[in-house]
Amino acid sequence: MLEHDAYTALHAVYDPELDEPVTDLGFVRSLTVDGTEVTVHLRLPTSFCSPNFAYLMASDAKDVLTALDGVSRVHVVLDDHHDSDLINRGLAADAGYRGTFGDEADQDLDELRLTFRRKAHTAAMERALTRLLRENRELTEDRLHDITLADLPDHRTTHALLRRRAALGLDTAPEAPVLVDDHGTPYPREEIPLRLRFARSVRISIDGNAHFCRGLLRTRYPESAADQTPRNQEVHAS
Repeated sequence: MLEHDAYTALHAVYDPELDEPVTDLGFVRSLTVDGTEVTVHLRLPTSFCSPNFAYLMASDAKDVLTALDGVSRVHVVLDDHHDSDLINRGLAADAGYRGTFGDEADQDLDELRLTFRRKAHTAAMERALTRLLRENRELTEDRLHDITLADLPDHRTTHALLRRRAALGLDTAPEAPVLVDDHGTPYPREEIPLRLRFARSVRISIDGNAHFCRGLLRTRYPESAADQTPRNQEVHAS
């Protein structure tokens, strides 16, 4: 039971750059439970994946597992990374991001998280609006300025957008406009085509990186293929 709950909790841990759960990506190498202690080993596509991304995922994994009822201790171990020893020591000591990396921590962890949450929101916004355009052929890009959350269909792309807006503290009320900046301010009508193209470029970049990293992980760890959840092509199609 605890093992199931622990794995389910890890589904809330996202790769900040790829905007997908570490469980879907196959980054969870193993999860074991010994009484009330949980041990998780994480693996990444390469040994030189960005250390701050690696730390963020490992730290988030420890946080969600520590919050579970019935867990007394959590061990999160990052395997086969060039900074594994440093990151694992920091996690074990609860040293925090700056305490782990010292002067190398040129950006606060919360700032890093915010940067990628904004990118994830931009991509989710584009996915939802692109789906709406495909389903309503009479709808044109210039009319997207007037589209509100209530106009979006009850679909996973809409649900994903709402989650990402909530994570940023943006308005999730039905009457809220969909196409907004990082602070929730609607773009001027004349900027809509340009802003949508920018959002599409962000989404394509995220999707491309995710596809590439999945392939790298399978090459590095062939057994990881069985742990990867197939990506939804409808959501991620360009």
